[in-house]
Amino acid sequence: MKTRRIIAATLSVLTLTAVAACGKEGSPNDDAAGSAKPQLPTYTVKTDFKLESSPTWVKAKADGKLVIGAKSDQPFLGFEDVQTTVRSGFDIEIAKMIAADLGFSEKQITWQTVASANRETAISGGQVNYYVGTYSINDKRKASVSFAGPYYIAGQDLLVRKDNTAITGPESTKDKNVCTVTGSTSVDQIKKYGAKVTQYDSYSQCVEKLLSDEVDAVTTDDAILKGYAAKNAGKLTVVGKTFSTENYGVGLNKDDKALRDAISDALKAHEDNGDWKKAYDATLGLSGSAAPEVPALVRY
Repeated sequence: MKTRRIIAATLSVLTLTAVAACGKEGSPNDDAAGSAKPQLPTYTVKTDFKLESSPTWVKAKADGKLVIGAKSDQPFLGFEDVQTTVRSGFDIEIAKMIAADLGFSEKQITWQTVASANRETAISGGQVNYYVGTYSINDKRKASVSFAGPYYIAGQDLLVRKDNTAITGPESTKDKNVCTVTGSTSVDQIKKYGAKVTQYDSYSQCVEKLLSDEVDAVTTDDAILKGYAAKNAGKLTVVGKTFSTENYGVGLNKDDKALRDAISDALKAHEDNGDWKKAYDATLGLSGSAAPEVPALVRY
């Protein structure tokens, strides 16, 4: 009887030890994983900020909200969860850090998804206070809107399956089936290298075809591709050999120089204090691609 009690007690201790070791809380593995995952920065809202010389800011302050245009379908860049309506991604973080410096909390932000073709109209028509969404700065657009930035320099690149060692850059896409979006400037760029181009209405469709081995690669700006690589970690990777240059800027009303300068100041401050890199590491950085150099701001 005594022997049976000793055995029972021993088994009880072993069981409790096993439960504690496998438990979610206090698990060394969980703690290690949690500490290893990059965390998004937090932004202190400037409560005493004023920009009376900016008509856009004055109206936003009076309305008690800041309307920001963004993309909603680019994972880890500009994405909206359709169930929770929560926005996430690198561009979203850029927009939020600017808002904080302009005196607006995250709760005071109203997000508005704007299609690429409608960006200039939405900005110049006052439908959004500013726009952050893979918006390349160029002279044609500067004829109708203004830009602060660049805050990121992208370049056309290639997204491939992780086990694909044949595609190492654009020059190796000759006779390969490369997917991109209909009407994109990426089409002509990749055709120069002899690729066979498949076109769909969205990049997500291209990525699905890549995952199912129906195309050899997907091409567009590397920032967009990094988002899909992060979403499909372990399955997809960005080649990392860009063959174009795209300067992403914050779009705003052409006549509001005061707001442009204030946004430029905000970008510089958050680049200098490390928020820019923290935001990158916790979003696009999850693709496995290291943060690039912070681009120099162009003020005008």
